Amino acid sequence: MKSFILAVACLLTVAASAEAQSAIDMALAAAPARAREGTTVIKWNADHTYETLQQGTNQLVCYDRSSERGRRPFAVQCTNLANLDRVAQNRRFRAATTDRDSETAMIRAAEANGTRAEVAYGSMFIAMSGPDMASAGTHTTIAVPGATAASTGFPTSREGGGAYLMEAGTGGAHIMVPGR
Repeated sequence: MKSFILAVACLLTVAASAEAQSAIDMALAAAPARAREGTTVIKWNADHTYETLQQGTNQLVCYDRSSERGRRPFAVQCTNLANLDRVAQNRRFRAATTDRDSETAMIRAAEANGTRAEVAYGSMFIAMSGPDMASAGTHTTIAVPGATAASTGFPTSREGGGAYLMEAGTGGAHIMVPGR
């Protein structure tokens, strides 16, 4: 009987380990190949705190977003560790609203009253999403809070076909990097 219990415990441990590794591999899909080995991977909890699945050695952190309202079945993102408070705040806003307009209104109100979590200037947000990992597209932005077309030299329209600045002059200003 003790052998049986030990065998079941071992199988459960192996299954849990395989599930955690699968979650890590999935989250790392959005990370640049050269950074994957040193990237932290987290799992978000329902209360917008997180557990570390893999401790990294660089400043990149990746996580699954597929459980958020309106996300595709495969949705992962990587950013700088310094942005985790902002990501947690974004997750709270999304969970507290039922549509994009309400979520945007909460973000604008937080900016106006000074409670908006800061984003690290120059940090990237690399997101992958789609019906599955194999067909997911990549979306990359670079945070430049407060930046304007004049301060960056970037156009504010995608019409030129290259990178462009969105939300110029706000705390949410970012450079859109065209991707696939």
